[in-house]
Amino acid sequence: MTVRNAQLTDLEAIKQIYAYAREQMKKNGNPSQWGDNRPSEDTIRADIRNFQSYVITRKTETCSEICGAFAFIIGEDPTYRILEYGHWLNEAPYGTIHRLAAGDTAKGIFSTCLTWCLAQIPNIRIDTHRDNLIMRHLLEKNGFKKCGIIYVEDNSPRLAYQKSPDV
Repeated sequence: MTVRNAQLTDLEAIKQIYAYAREQMKKNGNPSQWGDNRPSEDTIRADIRNFQSYVITRKTETCSEICGAFAFIIGEDPTYRILEYGHWLNEAPYGTIHRLAAGDTAKGIFSTCLTWCLAQIPNIRIDTHRDNLIMRHLLEKNGFKKCGIIYVEDNSPRLAYQKSPDV
């Protein structure tokens, strides 16, 4: 699998991946993290325009298909300025993974995303909903430490994690 910048021509494939992810979240006891419409098309378009949207592709016999999507931002994330009930592992420059999702036939999306992100910057932050047990398991299995609680734009809480080479 490979990672590349998303383009506007990838929009429909990305939207399908996010729709599938929302359904999987609901089936696995996490109906409210993305609800019925997050991330919005406007958010996806903004990520693409800002060169912060990425797709994970894999080659098939006939083509290269998009099987995962995520946003990755290097630099301060305003959402992470206030952390309650804990502390960040460090204040070194970091990258943030947002909106990570896999398509219906994809395996290894988290690992591919994480490997690529760590190659860009070794200090990574990410957050997830308390009910997203699959993501929480993946984070902890891959060495992320739970640091506290942040609040996203609709003021709902998220568990905040960080992975750093010095911890």
